[in-house]
Amino acid sequence: MRWSQMFAPTLRDAPNDAVAPSHRLLVRGGFMRQLHAGHYSMLPLGWRVHQKVAAIVREEIDGLGGQEFLLPTMHPASIWKESGRWDTMGEIMFRLEDRKGAETALGITHEEIFATVAAELTSYKQLPQIWYHIQTKFRDEARPKSGLLRVREFHMKDSYSFDIDDAGLDKAFDAHDEAYRRIFQRLGVPAFGVQASSGAMGGNSSIEFMTPSDAGEDDVIRCPKCDYSANIEKATSALSAIDDGEPTALETFDTPGVRTIAALETFEGGAAATHQLKTLVMVLDGTTTLVVVRGDHQLNTQKLADATGAIEIRPAEVEETVAALGAHPGSLGAVGVTDHPVIVDLALEGRVNMTTGANIDDKHHRGVSVERDLTVAQWADLREVAAGEACANCGTELTVVRCIEIGHIFKLGTKYAETFGVRVSDADGNVVPVVMGSYGIGIGRNMAAAVEAHHDDKGIVWPVSIAPYEVVVTVMRLDDETLAAGNDIYVALKDAGVDALIDDRDARAGVKFADAELIGFPFRITVGPKGLANGEVEVTDRATGETNAVPLTDVVGMLAERCNEARRG
Repeated sequence: MRWSQMFAPTLRDAPNDAVAPSHRLLVRGGFMRQLHAGHYSMLPLGWRVHQKVAAIVREEIDGLGGQEFLLPTMHPASIWKESGRWDTMGEIMFRLEDRKGAETALGITHEEIFATVAAELTSYKQLPQIWYHIQTKFRDEARPKSGLLRVREFHMKDSYSFDIDDAGLDKAFDAHDEAYRRIFQRLGVPAFGVQASSGAMGGNSSIEFMTPSDAGEDDVIRCPKCDYSANIEKATSALSAIDDGEPTALETFDTPGVRTIAALETFEGGAAATHQLKTLVMVLDGTTTLVVVRGDHQLNTQKLADATGAIEIRPAEVEETVAALGAHPGSLGAVGVTDHPVIVDLALEGRVNMTTGANIDDKHHRGVSVERDLTVAQWADLREVAAGEACANCGTELTVVRCIEIGHIFKLGTKYAETFGVRVSDADGNVVPVVMGSYGIGIGRNMAAAVEAHHDDKGIVWPVSIAPYEVVVTVMRLDDETLAAGNDIYVALKDAGVDALIDDRDARAGVKFADAELIGFPFRITVGPKGLANGEVEVTDRATGETNAVPLTDVVGMLAERCNEARRG
């Protein structure tokens, strides 16, 4: 490609709403343009990167024996209702009606659709199978932001494994785990796996792949010693033992004006936060529910959703709270409550001599024994783990790392197979449901994650494996001799299998250099009259910034070797 003919509209400044480095640089570098919130047009440079990311993903899944499909993005509502996820997906799903009034949806994911195809499997002899596609997905994000990191329309590779039993699923799951780690290595994105919530996907186990970044939206709990890692929605920790003393009788006392955990800590006759019960009034699928955690702990709503299966979760309004319990927030408790379900965090098992609201404004109870005085409908892990708490495996202090989720793999089990009749005859002639796994990885998101991991104050620093072009040949002067020399190098690079671009624009050297650094080509060959007089060109490594004079006779072979080596990872 000749730069003089290429559409690459670089910008001096990024949009005002672009905060994440990848958002700023992909717009400034002419890789993409926003159509409207959460929807981006991929320009030629961006699409080249996007295709290279997809090609790496495709190669690795093909290497597992994956077979590629292309399935529709518009789905009949009946399929999603049959699986129960029409309601579970909530407002994140784009829904519409056709001209005949039939309900449809734009695909968020494709478990249901692949299961309908898999219903044609009949025998264990056809298993295992790994099927996948790279397809557009739609999610009606409430607040799309950070460029490609949170969008409403995106490309995702989702693959699905079909096995006769759990042992087969484990094998497919582990194979995808290894393939994903190879993918991220080839993309140049530092990644690690963490325990995660399966959420609306269902199943009993999942691993998220994360890359550390300030632009991320996920907090990951990590142990620096034993490498324990979990999304904060799944993480656990070891709590220090607390001596509550011997149980005492329940007592009600006045607490005028006390409305917070902190205020009760300093109130005469009050209690430390570790000896308080925090009662949260939540509405779970329309049911008013009391959720109780320790006074110094925070509720993680995803843990609550996982524990209860609730689809819609929200805090109760003040009016709802007063109607349910007869008191305002700050004076609430679960002692003696039987009209509403009470869910209690596991950290409160066996706790006595606790203090909590009495459901009378300006009054609290003390001497509360949780298992004696609360009618507990469910015990669950509800609390959010915090930095500094002890690792449950080794006792080391845990840290919190902000990350971007770049992939997620799930063990689905037989949920979708049972719903959609994906059954086969086993070796003994019994008809059994197929065991499924689901494995997703966002193409655009990983493109952005690569930029987050590889940029500087001048622009993007693409890994060779996914750079829009691996080498740019920058012609300093457009006289016949210099242009001809640059063109010869460009043609020779292409013949050697190097993805090359020649900058033949009639522009100042500073403009050409700045554009090359902004866009992030891994290598730049500078061809100028002075160097040619000595039989040399300059080669600049974008990652290191080093520039070296290289003989004309050696430059093509040297860069072909370096690019080939980098592609191999």
